[in-house]
Amino acid sequence: MTKVGIFIPSLERGGVERNIIYLSRGLIERGFDVDVLVASAADVFFKQLPDSARIVKLNSRLMPPRLGGLFSDRLRLAISIMPSFLSYLRRGQPAAIISFQSSVLAVWAKILSRSNARLIVRESNTPSVATAGNNHWFSRLVPFLKRCSYPRAEAIVAVSEGAANDLAQTIGISRDRIHVVYNPAFDDSILEKGAEPVDHKWFTSGQPPVILGVGRLTHQKDFGTLLRAFVLIRKEIPARLMIIGEGSEHRQLELLAVQLGLEQDITFQGFQINPYKYMAKASVFVLSSLYEGLPNVLIEALALGTPVVSTDCLSGPREILLDGAGGPLVPVGDFRALAREVLRLLRDKDLAMHFVREGQKRIGRFRSVRAIKQYVQLLDADSD
Repeated sequence: MTKVGIFIPSLERGGVERNIIYLSRGLIERGFDVDVLVASAADVFFKQLPDSARIVKLNSRLMPPRLGGLFSDRLRLAISIMPSFLSYLRRGQPAAIISFQSSVLAVWAKILSRSNARLIVRESNTPSVATAGNNHWFSRLVPFLKRCSYPRAEAIVAVSEGAANDLAQTIGISRDRIHVVYNPAFDDSILEKGAEPVDHKWFTSGQPPVILGVGRLTHQKDFGTLLRAFVLIRKEIPARLMIIGEGSEHRQLELLAVQLGLEQDITFQGFQINPYKYMAKASVFVLSSLYEGLPNVLIEALALGTPVVSTDCLSGPREILLDGAGGPLVPVGDFRALAREVLRLLRDKDLAMHFVREGQKRIGRFRSVRAIKQYVQLLDADSD
């Protein structure tokens, strides 16, 4: 067997967790030994990993307070686990590393440890937008560090064509160096999970339609725009809004809901281990993000047969929805356009299902089996 380390220093509940679960399972089924290298993650994540996956917890070293204040939380964690990561590379001797996060660190850890591991670095967002939205001083150095580091990896992966083009332009490397590998977003198991019953009165017969949003409650996901759109939707027809996810803006969004007078018709459900049963029964799924790489939730909703409306953000939604054939695309931050398109789908179920059928025509691009096959090819040293 060939040992592959999947490096993801910190995990926030969401799409990345599911990507790693699918990838770990697929690699193990193809005869690889899989180590998942992580400093912090929720216990529910570990429970979903295949039994034969080995969890390697990277120990972090405390940084002096004066230095710690200079760095963002993610960077501080990445620096603190460097000694533990170096030790793993030297002693564990993996044949390959797939870096899902902190990929600059992964590049230099490989160099410093003199490891022969084949390194695949993965870019999951559009770096130009993600960097521009970060006011921390270190964010200005990120493109330069990636420009110096990524070419030293054996393979560079972006999760969509849009993300690949943005990465090439932002850090100034040849687009030919970047492989596009869509996320291992779903398999047939989500259909079984989607069929599970939902114990919530909003999903009983005769209730108003439920609009659903799923994702981390952070600036990137821009749920505030969805709440403002819901104000306009509710003026036109009776409806409810359910948001699934956790994050730093939870309290802020709850306060906004009260300010907008929505508290009777909105619920924040927190993290759900099975969001698919809600997706499958929602009337419309909405993605309101400011930017993405390739949003799994949009793919999952389509796979479950739920009509979707999305912002036309960089990048991913336009690729997933086939330039709008699979669901309406609206300008980022435009709550009026978002409300208008959601209302259109709620009022015209035939139109809504037409979008779903069109969107599902090429949904196979995002099946986990396809992504895993591509990663296996990249793990082959002769694939370049």
